[in-house]
Amino acid sequence: MPSVNLSGEEISLTRLLTAVGVVVASLLVGLLLRWVVLRHSMQPGSAHRGTWYTVSRLALYTTLGLGVLVAISVIGIPTTRFAWLAGALGVGLGFGLQTIFNNFISGLILLFDKSLEVGDFVELESGVTGEVRDIRIRSTRIVTNDNIDILVPNAEFVSGQVVNWTHREVARRLRVPFGVAYGTDKEIVKRAALEAAAEVPFTLALDGTRRPQVWLTGFGDSSLDFELVVWLTDEATVRPAAVTAAYNWSLHSALQRHEIEIPFPQRDLNVRQLFGLEGKEARAALGLTEVDSAPRRGTGATDGPEGNDAAQDVTGPARELLGTREDLDRP
Repeated sequence: MPSVNLSGEEISLTRLLTAVGVVVASLLVGLLLRWVVLRHSMQPGSAHRGTWYTVSRLALYTTLGLGVLVAISVIGIPTTRFAWLAGALGVGLGFGLQTIFNNFISGLILLFDKSLEVGDFVELESGVTGEVRDIRIRSTRIVTNDNIDILVPNAEFVSGQVVNWTHREVARRLRVPFGVAYGTDKEIVKRAALEAAAEVPFTLALDGTRRPQVWLTGFGDSSLDFELVVWLTDEATVRPAAVTAAYNWSLHSALQRHEIEIPFPQRDLNVRQLFGLEGKEARAALGLTEVDSAPRRGTGATDGPEGNDAAQDVTGPARELLGTREDLDRP
């Protein structure tokens, strides 16, 4: 019977083919088990699909590993030969395979740690956002909202900073910045912004602790800077760009409806001397009059704490969203 010489060992062709058949059979069985587990995870009432995904991957790896061990025993290679193989593997890891080995171990950590699961919506350090579709041996596949597949090495999720938007809770708060001209009544701005939030279907609630709020966040060079703060529905959480654009559209319409000016950059021009004239005479030559010292419209007479959403967010019922001290101290 024909045989093959492998490192001084005579191995019959029958044993070699049997070993190959064992490896192929174990691979097919592992794929079948993985398919069965994933199909079970799609049934109504089953556990979180991330858990079943981990089980399916472990079933595949375990079955394939057992098949390789059985194939080696069928061939008849003595275990002493593995010492040389382990040494060669160590040298290979030291010179060029350490990155691949690191990604493999990182993939196993992700499967067991549960900090990242299939179906989560994540944001990478580069700013890329997308849904986790597959955690493989070397890399994790992320699909963006533009249907672009991005393969990220597993080690990046373990050693880098990753924002998981749906790890603990799907609901998320969005801040939409906008600016209005100085002198505009704050209460009118608030009313317009709340109307804009009510017109967008992504707003989670219009009252309660997660109602929309309007914050005055700063005093810009040419504008009063506000933020429309809204809690989003579950389906809107994973569409940040489109949702922000929807709120901007609604805000622009509401500000126009209330005749609120969106300012352009402004600069003050001080004229000290013109055509030999100075002061008031120079300004009069340009057709300028003295600035009216009376207060401009929209002084915000109703500036009590009941109209300040930012203050209520800290001292009011919304503080419950931050959790108690005991919740923060939990590991």
